[in-house]
Amino acid sequence: MVTSHHEASHRIFQERPELLSPVFDLLGLPLPEQAVIEVLTPDVTEIRPLERRVDSVLRISGAGGDSFLLAIEAQMRPDYDKAVSWAYYLSYLKAKYDCSALLLVVCQDKRTADWAAGPFRLGLRDWPALTVHPLVVGPGNIPVVLDTDEASANLAMAAFSAMTHGRSREAPAILDALAVALGHAGEATFDYYAEMLEIGLGETHAREVWRGLMTKRSFFPGRGTLVEEMLLKGEAQGLEKGLEQGLEQGLEKGRAEGLQDGLQEGLQQGRAEGFRQGQLAERARSVAEVLKGRGFPTSFDTAERLLKCTDLDTLDRWYARAWTVARVEDVFGD
Repeated sequence: MVTSHHEASHRIFQERPELLSPVFDLLGLPLPEQAVIEVLTPDVTEIRPLERRVDSVLRISGAGGDSFLLAIEAQMRPDYDKAVSWAYYLSYLKAKYDCSALLLVVCQDKRTADWAAGPFRLGLRDWPALTVHPLVVGPGNIPVVLDTDEASANLAMAAFSAMTHGRSREAPAILDALAVALGHAGEATFDYYAEMLEIGLGETHAREVWRGLMTKRSFFPGRGTLVEEMLLKGEAQGLEKGLEQGLEQGLEKGRAEGLQDGLQEGLQQGRAEGFRQGQLAERARSVAEVLKGRGFPTSFDTAERLLKCTDLDTLDRWYARAWTVARVEDVFGD
């Protein structure tokens, strides 16, 4: 079944084609200079009612006129029937467009990526008639983007890194770097990646971390995404605290202009504090969930210590330890 998670894994190549250049460099197949990317129909149906559809199809043309087709498939798990479908896609695209075609398979776990690399031989055991050699990207060859400047320089690659490594221990750190980088981007770019990542991370803990980092307004009001939920919650909390602080500061100034300035300043401080408290709570919950997943129940004392911590670096240190410690108390060791 095609899911939103599946869709995001290949649609990012359609909507952010600048991602193709660094990905092909990683695969050792540099794109032509001044390449032009064109999105083609993914429909490869020839005789109904048998319907076949590639996830995404792109035409990549170089400045010299040479071009090739790229069929992109997002693969969430090994599927041994796929070899026949992939062979059909490549043959059909070559016949329809009279253009060479390659297959790129996008995976989010090592087991699936190793399987997808093939090669897949069709025919007899002693005489293969056709062999399919996919290009594969996954956790093994997509870099972990932890540096904010690197993320800012190529947001598409940073987002793809986050989706690809969404089940790894580095996922929260990748998402932190991407969130900071997006803070310097335009509103349209921010909202695109905010919701692309929420979908693309699927049902993972990383998705909850990402939801906790996003607080700006959604371009899709009423859809119930966390971008919208967090905004409404944060605005309510920030407004309440900001009004209290602003009123106190405004009264101290003792005049109308001072009251207005104080209210505005207090509102901003309240929102900032609300965002920081949300980050602390999310980090604490991450530590507890890792421990729970490893079979360590969260006692009242453990939960209290996590929730009382007011230092993000300390919580990050505890989170890293939670994956390897033999006892819960070792998480908090110096």
